[in-house]
Amino acid sequence: MSSSDSPRERMLARAARDIRAGMVVNLGIGLPTQVLRHVPPALPVCLHAENGISGVGPVRAKGSEDRNLIDAGGAYVSTLPGAAFFDSAVSFAIVRSGRLDLTLLGAFEVAGNGDLANWMIPGSFTPGAGGAIELAQKARRVGVITTHTDKAGRPKIVASCSLPLTAPGCVDRIYTDLAVCDVTPDGLVLAELAAGVTTAEVVAKTGAPLILPAGEIPRF
Repeated sequence: MSSSDSPRERMLARAARDIRAGMVVNLGIGLPTQVLRHVPPALPVCLHAENGISGVGPVRAKGSEDRNLIDAGGAYVSTLPGAAFFDSAVSFAIVRSGRLDLTLLGAFEVAGNGDLANWMIPGSFTPGAGGAIELAQKARRVGVITTHTDKAGRPKIVASCSLPLTAPGCVDRIYTDLAVCDVTPDGLVLAELAAGVTTAEVVAKTGAPLILPAGEIPRF
C-alpha cells in the first residue's frame, strides 16, 4: 500500500494479510466486512456469513445488487463458485463446531487479557448480541479490528472492560489504526506499528500495560 492510503485502509489491509489460503473465515459487521476489499480475488479462502452463506464474494457495485443476496451486515454481496446457502441452524452449527479458522470482529472495548465487549453500550440502542458471542468463543482464532481510541480520544484497549462482555479471554490479536497488538500468556505485546506512528504514542493511547519487544518493531 502507498503512503497516501489512510490509516484505516492500512489497518484493514494489515488484517487481510492474516487471511491465508484454505481458511474458513467470518468477517463481523462493521469494519471487519471492509477487509474483503483487501483480500486478493484469487486467494482460495471460504468466507462465511452467519445469516447462511459460505463462499461470500466481493460486495456488488452500485446498480448490480441482488436484493435477495446480503451478508449478515446487510451489504449486497456476490458469491463465488462453490458457494452454499443454509439456514441459521446449520450456519451456527458450523460456528459452534469449531470449523472457523478465523473470525475478525469489531469492538467497543478490548482488554489486555483478551476480554471483548462489542455488543452493547448501556443507554444506547442495540439490536442484541447477535452472532458475535458464538463467533468469539468458538472460532479457532479471534482478531479485533478497531480504532485505537474512541471519538473522545479515550483508549479502546483497556486494562479491564467496563462494558458488558461479549466473551472473556477470547481475543488473540488486535488491529488498530496505530498498531497490531498480540494477547499472550505474558500480557499484551506491541507486535507492529503503523507507518509514521511512534511507540510512545501507542503507549500513551493504550489503557492496558504493553510489553515492548527488544529491537526494532515491524511496521505496516
